[in-house]
Amino acid sequence: MTERAKSATSPSMSPTAPPPASPEPTGQGSSPGTSGVDPHGAIRTLRHDVTDRPFIVIWEVTRACALACAHCRADAMVHRDPRELTTAEGLALLDDLAALGAPRPIVVLTGGDPFERPDLVQLVDHGTSIGLPVALAPSVTPRLTPQILSELRQAGASTVSLSIDGASAATHDAFRGFDGVYAETLAAAAAVRDAGLRLQINTTVTKGTARELPAILETVIDQRAALWSVFFLVPTGRGENLQPLDALEVEDVLVWLGAVADRVPVKATEAPQFRRVVIERARAGGADPADYDPGPLGRDLRAATPPPRQPQPKSSAPSAGSPEGARRGVPEAHPPAAPASAAPAGRIRPPLDVNAGRGFAFIDHTGEVYPSGFLPLSAGSIREAPFTEIYRSSPLLKSLRDPAQLKGRCGRCDFAEVCGGSRSHAYAVTGDALAEDPSCAYQPPASGEAPLDQG
Repeated sequence: MTERAKSATSPSMSPTAPPPASPEPTGQGSSPGTSGVDPHGAIRTLRHDVTDRPFIVIWEVTRACALACAHCRADAMVHRDPRELTTAEGLALLDDLAALGAPRPIVVLTGGDPFERPDLVQLVDHGTSIGLPVALAPSVTPRLTPQILSELRQAGASTVSLSIDGASAATHDAFRGFDGVYAETLAAAAAVRDAGLRLQINTTVTKGTARELPAILETVIDQRAALWSVFFLVPTGRGENLQPLDALEVEDVLVWLGAVADRVPVKATEAPQFRRVVIERARAGGADPADYDPGPLGRDLRAATPPPRQPQPKSSAPSAGSPEGARRGVPEAHPPAAPASAAPAGRIRPPLDVNAGRGFAFIDHTGEVYPSGFLPLSAGSIREAPFTEIYRSSPLLKSLRDPAQLKGRCGRCDFAEVCGGSRSHAYAVTGDALAEDPSCAYQPPASGEAPLDQG
């Protein structure tokens, strides 16, 4: 095992889902570039060249939102911005993405609150009609109704992501800025399932909420979520006012997520080092890495985690292989490993090898293209050039795809090819998108630095 040195040093995206005609990442074995560090095939790799096309595109269709969430990347506003992409521009963007041909990228419509756009159903219908898997990441407001969910389902959407950021109404409602949102979210989750849509739950982790994760996990299972996307706060937008975990605490949460990933499919957002943790667990035969010494947070998470449940019947949500179910997506970049179920999935969903600008891209409400919604460096505007041209030729995106340009520990890391570090965390803390990731505790074996004591 390599030596881990722990030293310290995001508003949230949305869910995504599996495409019918879209790329199905490999689930067994590694690509030639990853086989050295991942001989057990613990990481899924894409079958297409990520320098040519992304696997997933997040489009912020609006910044308008009725909520005032404490972590919001977009610093959302009450009214729609007149500079938003028009319906015609949005349809042209979807046409550009579809013109890539198979495998077409997953498209996630997020915000703000995408339900603030009156043309949302039209955008979804057009996208799915030309072969794009389309997913949605709405806010829980009065606009999220069974009727609109039914219309979106009929238009071809298949996955909706909702956020649960606390184990109780007190925590979640404080996070979202309004009383009653927690109860409304649980009701919305039921409405999503009733509409025949697949449900993804997103959870933002901060110092103040991390110890609620075991209880949130139980809620995620109760809600029969197909995927749990755990987002590691990046101090951007309103998130600058919250306290992110330090690197030791991030490691504790990631190792804990690896330990419970057989209960519900898990995705770690803005923590690509989760792929390292999964590889280390595979090397250890499914146990914690031999050199992992949990800190106070890690011990508390283990102590608060109940035993696994017994398997329950599968959900009646459409299957990933069906024509309707193939267009899933909201913020996750890959197909769920198992159908939505109220009980332990039993099988771990391998994380996918994508990162900011490398298989992943974000388009804001005015058409600016970014490597990630949490990395505020523009690669260009689709009002000046097609997205596909920007994605392939942007010097910024090219640099982020090249592990040789990474600096510090990330540049020396033996997992650089499958991780690459959170470029958003690096930029938020250092102002350099290629700097080492300050939210990662790992010390590459050749660094010569001794690991810190967890305490």
